Amino acid sequence: MGSLGPSVVSLQPKAAATATKPAAASAAAGEKQQQHGGGDCGGSSFRMPLHYPRYKKADYEAMPEWRVDCLLREYGLPVAGDLDAKRRFAMGAFLWPGQY
Repeated sequence: MGSLGPSVVSLQPKAAATATKPAAASAAAGEKQQQHGGGDCGGSSFRMPLHYPRYKKADYEAMPEWRVDCLLREYGLPVAGDLDAKRRFAMGAFLWPGQY
């Protein structure tokens, strides 16, 4: 296959973007975006840590409640319910169907 041609990138100067907003309002908006997880992220609280959990079904079944809670919170998943419900939710979220 051949080349699709040169890529063209158009950048707008920063001065034009900040000329319409006062500096204080722009800084406040940036702080608000950082507090709420970013600006264009869709508003979801889901977070993907660097590593995917590598537990087996037996590990989830023996895992204490505090550890299940920590695991679910780490990924931004709900932590409500009793221990059995939390374990089933974690297994459903992190194990492939053939593993549970």
